[in-house]
Amino acid sequence: MPVVTVSQLNNYMKRYIDQNSHLSDLWIKGEISNYKHHYSGHIYLTLKDDSSTLKAVMFKANALTLKFKPSDGMKIVAFGKISVYEPGGTYQLYIDTMIPDGKGELYAAYEQLKAKLSDEGLFDEDHKKKLIPYPKRIGVVTSVSGAAVQDILNVISRRCKSVDVVIYPVKVQGIGASESICDGISYFSDNKNVDMIIIARGGGSIEDLWAFNEENTARAIYECQIPVISGVGHETDFTIADFVADFRAPTPSAAAEVATPSTEETIRLLKNYQNHLTFQIDSIYSKSRSLVKNIDSRKMYYILMQNISEYFRIYENLNMRILGSFDKKILEHSNLIEKYSATIEALNPRKILKRGYTITTSPDGSISDFSQIVSGDEINVIFDSGKLECIVRRVIHDKKE
Repeated sequence: MPVVTVSQLNNYMKRYIDQNSHLSDLWIKGEISNYKHHYSGHIYLTLKDDSSTLKAVMFKANALTLKFKPSDGMKIVAFGKISVYEPGGTYQLYIDTMIPDGKGELYAAYEQLKAKLSDEGLFDEDHKKKLIPYPKRIGVVTSVSGAAVQDILNVISRRCKSVDVVIYPVKVQGIGASESICDGISYFSDNKNVDMIIIARGGGSIEDLWAFNEENTARAIYECQIPVISGVGHETDFTIADFVADFRAPTPSAAAEVATPSTEETIRLLKNYQNHLTFQIDSIYSKSRSLVKNIDSRKMYYILMQNISEYFRIYENLNMRILGSFDKKILEHSNLIEKYSATIEALNPRKILKRGYTITTSPDGSISDFSQIVSGDEINVIFDSGKLECIVRRVIHDKKE
């Protein structure tokens, strides 16, 4: 009969458990007890329910990312893996991240972070940047599979077809969503290739909108060098992102309305300026003629008439130049509107689909890189005339094969 040492047995059990895929990438919920935040930065605690307990540890690097302060009695949902602590011969949960379980705890975390960021000045009005009244390009940070992106594109196209739209596809809920949103904001801020940024998603529960309540999302908006408009959820939904953004719109569609000028209103405004200027010039001319009628001296009358004639000639030239300039500008803008409208229409993803191409997405967002797909994943393949819901049988990385 073979004899093994305690260390050998514990080492074997650790390797055996670490190789078990069912014990990695686990979501476990329970109530915190024996909570201890060690001076080293690590967090030690016990998760319990009505009949069992489970020891757990969260190392410093992961603990620093927490958006709330855990405490005994708090119910949480923890994500991590089960492994063996060899020196003690015990198995425990190694936590990567955790969130409060239940709306009550989420609202507590929300209010906790809101108070912290408010004290730091992230919501101050004097830090907010003014929106560009006539933007040429607008960046949109949102999911390409949601209704929000279509609402935004429809509104911008209706109001001002000359505005170019650049979409940065991101996850808007779930693990990694806040990091994805931060990447989109940083991309536009670093490249400075747009005049304004819209961050948006449709309505949902507080859990669904939580990526917009994360501290890293708030700080990315605060540090952004380009004006940011938030259009998250419905009118009654308020997120941390709304308070930090330079302008809060109640919905994605409203965000697009705020970001883009109306072509019709712009043309109407130019016409009003033209009419006002013409009226002022006519008024000056009328007053000059009245003044001439009241002059008795024929010589002075003659001199004044010469001056008036010269002024009238200048007025006619100026009026013609002004009217010509306005007509030219209106024509240029009309041509630009037609040009950019054709460009936007050519870039319409639906046109690409009509040529036989497809768009591949995950059920909860887009797939931006091939490396995100693994065997067994559920994916959606979108055609022009419909959608396939598929399961990946095999992932082939060799392009030749």
